[in-house]
Amino acid sequence: MASAAAAPVPTAVFGFEFFDDTLEGPRADQTARLALANAELARLVAASGEMAPVDLSSQAARMAELAPFFTCNGCEAPVARAAGARLEMLGVVRKISNLILTFTLVVREVDGPERLLRAGQVDIRGNTDESWLRGVRYLMQNRILAPGQPALSH
Repeated sequence: MASAAAAPVPTAVFGFEFFDDTLEGPRADQTARLALANAELARLVAASGEMAPVDLSSQAARMAELAPFFTCNGCEAPVARAAGARLEMLGVVRKISNLILTFTLVVREVDGPERLLRAGQVDIRGNTDESWLRGVRYLMQNRILAPGQPALSH
């Protein structure tokens, strides 16, 4: 007997943050690519049927105060909880050089004992809109939403 599909889990999609190993400094094109990658991530999460993005706009001031999340060791969990999320999704785009970038993405329970549910990483070559979007799509399809992943709802 097949069970009915689970309802999408409310998810705080914090998106990708940027870390530049090259110490080159902020570049407008990379800031725009980060926004493009995060928009694509939000679209893919909403289309997944497994997760439903929650509105984080009421938490914007707190998020700005705590950022970057990849260095705060779980400080984002209360923000996700306050927004009504059961899951949180966080990522980092790490620029190793102008040619090599690494995308890392995790899905964690906000209040679960084991917290980490899914994770993935992919390296891309090229610092273009197309390569960034390809990296986000690959990571979601082949790591985060790949068949055989642990269930997101209980």
